[in-house]
Amino acid sequence: MRRLLALLVMLTGTVHAGDTLYLYNWNNYISDATVARFEAQCHCKVVQDYYSDNEEMLAKLAAGASGYDLIVPTGNAVEALIRSHQLRPLDKALLPHLKNIKPEFLNAFFDPGNRYSVPYAYTVTLIGYNVEKMRELNLPTDTWAVLFEPRYLAKLKGRVTVLDSQRELMAAAMRYLGYSVNDSDEAKWNRARDLILRAKPYWAAFNASSYIKELTVGNIWLAHGYSNDMYQAWRDAVKAGRPFHIGYSIPKEGAVLALDSMVLHKTGQHPVLAEQFIDFMLQGANSAELTNLIGSGNPNATAMRHIAPEIADNPAIFPPPGEIKHLEMLRDLDRWHRRVLNRIWIEIKLR
Repeated sequence: MRRLLALLVMLTGTVHAGDTLYLYNWNNYISDATVARFEAQCHCKVVQDYYSDNEEMLAKLAAGASGYDLIVPTGNAVEALIRSHQLRPLDKALLPHLKNIKPEFLNAFFDPGNRYSVPYAYTVTLIGYNVEKMRELNLPTDTWAVLFEPRYLAKLKGRVTVLDSQRELMAAAMRYLGYSVNDSDEAKWNRARDLILRAKPYWAAFNASSYIKELTVGNIWLAHGYSNDMYQAWRDAVKAGRPFHIGYSIPKEGAVLALDSMVLHKTGQHPVLAEQFIDFMLQGANSAELTNLIGSGNPNATAMRHIAPEIADNPAIFPPPGEIKHLEMLRDLDRWHRRVLNRIWIEIKLR
């Protein structure tokens, strides 16, 4: 039935006129122009709900939220959704443009064979900084040490923010200590906790929302954050004519790569329309629009010729092969390890 409907889509350009696609997405994670173009093509309407964290999205679904046709979770959240049997398998006959995805972004650990997920965009968690201030203070910008070591932080006290995310902050500490971001040994987690607690007095805040603005206006000189956010901070500082520049880099010890994918939720009522949307987003020009809007990494090979050179040539957004091998995707945790990490996180926040 879905393939028959797909044939009708290809012949007529519609599914059912007036259908509504319900998309559950990260905030500011698709261009308004892209949505409008898809709506015009399919004679449908796209309605979006937004989340700011994978845990928030998973909790909302666990609490009974339903009716979403498409969700755009990160790999470890895709893993959790597959494990809890919440996703609908893809019909790849409806996705002729899946061939556009770069091979290195297919067959990820969370969905071998891409039975449930199609890569959408990615970010790297890194450090962003005020170029002039870091140079003036003679501080390194290529290592997590600048975020964790008091000998550096003493020069930056009150001018540093870290992500308000237990997985991301612990991952940075684990990489600095020489461990995998997915190592769940409690003794190693405790060492990472102690490293964080030693650095915490020097930090201004745990901040996952306004650090872009704080960097752009010069209130913060060093921030732990996402590559697309740092691109936005750089762009905003240039547009505002600030007397300083925003730089950003992947620490030499390694970092997190977060691959977001499009998946079909079982409670969605419009799977064919959802797969039409997925294939629309797999077309190079459509995929590139998001990267040009926010500076996200792009797993689509045919998108590259449509991406602005200052983004496509940026090694912090599109890491070269030598850098990619030092990047890891976060894996989902079982219930016991979640409880342990939650306890450690509470201790970090309260002490």
